[in-house]
Amino acid sequence: MASEHIIKSYDDELRRLNNAITQMGGLAESQLSAAIEAVVKRDSDLAAEVVQGDAQVDQLEHDVDGLVVRLLALRQPMARDLREILSALRIAADLERICDYAANVAKRSIALNQAPPVRPVYALPRMARLAETLTKDVLDAYVERDAERALVVWARDEELDEMYSGLFRELLTYMMEDPRNITACTHLLFMAKNIERIGDHATNIAETVYFLVHGKPLTQARPKGDRSSLAVVQPDDDDRPLGGKED
Repeated sequence: MASEHIIKSYDDELRRLNNAITQMGGLAESQLSAAIEAVVKRDSDLAAEVVQGDAQVDQLEHDVDGLVVRLLALRQPMARDLREILSALRIAADLERICDYAANVAKRSIALNQAPPVRPVYALPRMARLAETLTKDVLDAYVERDAERALVVWARDEELDEMYSGLFRELLTYMMEDPRNITACTHLLFMAKNIERIGDHATNIAETVYFLVHGKPLTQARPKGDRSSLAVVQPDDDDRPLGGKED
């Protein structure tokens, strides 16, 4: 009977750990969705709620850390159980960062609301919707222990990178066309980068799910579509120096 009690207690602790990860995942999805809604609607009150909600995610990560330490110290898990526990620890860290980036987007939206609207703001929700999809799909893959579904998310991060690169070039063009756009476009650049980083953390989770299921790391190189560091935007003819020649 004592042995059965120990096993049940251990199973209960693993279930609590998985439930905490699931709860964090739900918050990550809702935080990102609310942050983008705040941008589109120029709703500073909603943005402030997102910023305040980040504390709940931080507390959940702290709870996960405590559960992991307890399980490792008292249960001395091996094989699949050990992978379950280590994977939960990694995923909690990635989810906490996803929520941090959502809070950063919300903070920037409050500042953005102080400036007149600029057209590229409407490209941001498209990026965010893809980031939301990647986050939701990879969390579903974790719940279902579906490595193939996780690999689909892993591959689609390149699509998000390409969207970021395109928006990066568009925002640079707007800033060159009219210096009055610089403040708003700078906020949008940081927001877009935060969303791109959310995709990177969803990719991290996908790799962790693969490790959890197969017991070995994913060794393929990550597909990357971020070309923003190589972007060159040529000025219009009106922006060239007098004399018609560029330096």
